[in-house]
Amino acid sequence: VLKVVRLELERATSKFGPMASAHEGYAVILEELDEFWEEVRKKRENRSYLHMREELVQIAVMAIQAIGDLEL
Repeated sequence: VLKVVRLELERATSKFGPMASAHEGYAVILEELDEFWEEVRKKRENRSYLHMREELVQIAVMAIQAIGDLEL
């Protein structure tokens, strides 16, 4: 899991650059959390566990990126 997070962090950083503010960090993390929540709300038999995992990785990546970019 950590290798996947590291690779996605490198990809996201090169594609989008650094976060400019805490507001941006919050918005990006909230967007990823909402995407995870959309999948969670589905009936169990309709959920994509792969999609849930992808969104959780994105949440981790955006949180780590925010910590680094905002020097927290």
